[in-house]
Amino acid sequence: QVQLAESGGGLVQAGGSLRLSCAVSGIIFSINRMGWYRQGPGEQRELVAAITRGGRIDYADSVKGRFTISRDNAKNTVYLQMNSLKPEDTAVYYCRVEDNISRIYWGQGTQVTVSS
Repeated sequence: QVQLAESGGGLVQAGGSLRLSCAVSGIIFSINRMGWYRQGPGEQRELVAAITRGGRIDYADSVKGRFTISRDNAKNTVYLQMNSLKPEDTAVYYCRVEDNISRIYWGQGTQVTVSS
């Protein structure tokens, strides 16, 4: 059974930093794309950042220059370093993983709250 263990969320003041981690276990096929999505109150889930196995990275415009995504293929883990956090970054952050036969897995989500 594939499991995604997210950690690193919490409460931080505006301008602060957090680092999210998502460790994947139980996956049989190699992981292609790993990413982070978020969903704020009353909003749709949106892409924050994603990285392929080959290192191609995509960021939402709203986080460019502030957030950095990285991955450790040996550990099947993806990270999201979030700096200069703003109140509008407040959301539940979800890890999303796609294996190389296009199966998709989601984490349970971790709450990030940025106070002004």
